[in-house]
Amino acid sequence: MGIKLDAVASSKGIRNIFINKDFLQTDFTNLNQVNPEDSVMFNLFKQLDQYFKRERKEFNLPLEIIGTEFQKRVWTELEDIKYGETITYQQLAIRLGDLNSIRATGRANGANPLPIVIPCHRVIGANGQLVGYGGGLDVKRKLLELEGSLNPSLFS
Repeated sequence: MGIKLDAVASSKGIRNIFINKDFLQTDFTNLNQVNPEDSVMFNLFKQLDQYFKRERKEFNLPLEIIGTEFQKRVWTELEDIKYGETITYQQLAIRLGDLNSIRATGRANGANPLPIVIPCHRVIGANGQLVGYGGGLDVKRKLLELEGSLNPSLFS
């Protein structure tokens, strides 16, 4: 698929996943490099590998989710979008109980620190448009194709 993944974990769990991004150690306090064989990181990369091989549809990992209460509500709702399905930003705002929060919902979706694991890529624009993804729209398209929720011929 051609993507670069980096992750940050604490003693409580996975905190961040970066797709095709470089991050600076100054972005985090008390950051130490973890051996890829560390059990938390090993499980993350093992489960991601299974996902990319279409052997896993849900993740079972310790997570340390840091965000505002509203962001956490949005991210919790994202976890309810099933593999192979998509919803629009409008539908996401309605699920949260406030259609007027569509922009704030979109911002929270975009601030998701755990892409793929918390499937923000499953939220699309009106009329099926692919919009907004921190890892790039090409990665979003590939993830949705992998899950079978997009017909690749539509985007050739």
